[in-house]
Amino acid sequence: MKHWWWPRRRLERHELVWLIVGIAICGVLYAFVTLAGEVMEGDTHALDTRILQSLRKADDPATPLGPWWLQGALLDLTAIGGPTVISLVVAAVVGFLCLQTRYRTALVVAAAAISGEILNHSLKLMFMRERPDVVPHLRDVNSASFPSGHAMESAIVYLTLGVMLMRVAERRITKIYCLTIAVLVTLLVGISRVYLGVHYPTDVLGGWMLGFLWASICWLVEQRFESSSGVEEEREKAE
Repeated sequence: MKHWWWPRRRLERHELVWLIVGIAICGVLYAFVTLAGEVMEGDTHALDTRILQSLRKADDPATPLGPWWLQGALLDLTAIGGPTVISLVVAAVVGFLCLQTRYRTALVVAAAAISGEILNHSLKLMFMRERPDVVPHLRDVNSASFPSGHAMESAIVYLTLGVMLMRVAERRITKIYCLTIAVLVTLLVGISRVYLGVHYPTDVLGGWMLGFLWASICWLVEQRFESSSGVEEEREKAE
């Protein structure tokens, strides 16, 4: 039998989570603004350049360090954060949720991905940072450099999906596994962009920050309005 104060404790726990996430969002936003300012002033260029050069052979900047298979593997990994794969993943997940009659949850996922794409293009147009010319690119690119769209969109989509799977999972170890895989995929996509020479490290760092920020905001919105919008009812119906 549940105690009379159990609903109040649950409410207080939710409010505490919202507070912690809200503080984290403010912290990440401040960090991104600070990073963007230093990038635009050129304060990070020397460090960015050293990192890119350290990943290539000193006598042949067109050849990356590492075994022969590493470049191919990272080309495959970078595609996971590309618009084609991201769109397919989102479409597949939205389709699955619709088949499970969880329409509002599907809407949350689609809205997170689409709004993140719009935000990414808007910020690229705002900063208009040129792509690195320190080392030859190992992949063709034609958009602005800051922030990294691959890093940002992979963070938004895969972290959002990871959190969704965490809420479905019952065992703690399974929840940790879901989040760990989502974070790992996001990190690998960002690292691949630097290794291929198409982004400065600070581009990827900024993309990760914004991706985490946007995914957290979408999560807060879902949490805040899930009762009124029917997301909770859909979840219970699907179970």
